[in-house]
Amino acid sequence: MRILFASLGSVGHTYPMVPLAVAARDAGHEVWFAVGEEVHAPLDTLGLRPFRPADTFYEIYAEDLAPELERLRPDLVVHGWGVPGAAVAAERAGIPGLWHGFGRLFPEGIGLTRPSGARPHLDICPPSLQDKDFGDQIRLRPVPFSPPGPLPARNETKPLVYLTLGTAFGTPELLSEAIEGLATLDAHVVVATGRVRADLLGDVPATVTVAKWVPQASLLPHAAVVVHHGGSGTTLGALAAGVPQLMLPQGADQFANTEAVTAAGASLRLLPTEISADAIAYQTRKLLAQNGFREAAHGIAEEIARMPSPAEVARELPDYR
Repeated sequence: MRILFASLGSVGHTYPMVPLAVAARDAGHEVWFAVGEEVHAPLDTLGLRPFRPADTFYEIYAEDLAPELERLRPDLVVHGWGVPGAAVAAERAGIPGLWHGFGRLFPEGIGLTRPSGARPHLDICPPSLQDKDFGDQIRLRPVPFSPPGPLPARNETKPLVYLTLGTAFGTPELLSEAIEGLATLDAHVVVATGRVRADLLGDVPATVTVAKWVPQASLLPHAAVVVHHGGSGTTLGALAAGVPQLMLPQGADQFANTEAVTAAGASLRLLPTEISADAIAYQTRKLLAQNGFREAAHGIAEEIARMPSPAEVARELPDYR
């Protein structure tokens, strides 16, 4: 069977779809991936045949994908929540399709159009955290993905605190504030700066390791606490690893994610007006010291582990043709 995956051209939207695409490839299906060139390199390494439809860099419109559907004639299109145009193109071409989520069903007003139509959703959010009004779901275990690479050297005698603000919402000011607070802890802090240049952060203490990028999927199981922006990928990755979180939401779906995980007892939060170095240090100390947060995170990790794996769902994809 030939399957076409389609996504917004960003890490946060593409990477959650990679585990199922790889599982479909491993199950013997011919997999293609329509997406902007920013994420082509890791997809190409995995043999997922990435290509850029028309002049797409980030979004995909129905008109962009229509000629590619005519060219490839896939048996099934798996389209991310961020590319409703791909769903429209598949429907016009008479090709069956499935939505693929990236976390909780996001609220209105964040700059994305909520997915519509009668097509089922591949849902990677654990049921206890998902929007209760969610529609037709195919449960799919969230499996963190990041390109492989070496882990940063760390002091294994101290708890590891991982700090990331993702690829879109990090600023030198916020990262510096967080580093200042976390550096006061008896911990080893690893910081992924993303698009923020490390030289804009000034001098950092010896207990803080700063890198532009880290293999997050490999690092998360070693973390004692994750301090982050509340993006879906980091949120679900930390939960799958059973790691408590300090969430610093900045925009998009991050406030809704933060509210759900905090209500479940697996995180603490600081809203933008509450953030300071002292507040970040205080909240992280609580997460390190109080077992209840880790127990709640472990409970959600167990729930995630019970969800159908990408390999199990890939075997069922022919049923949706």
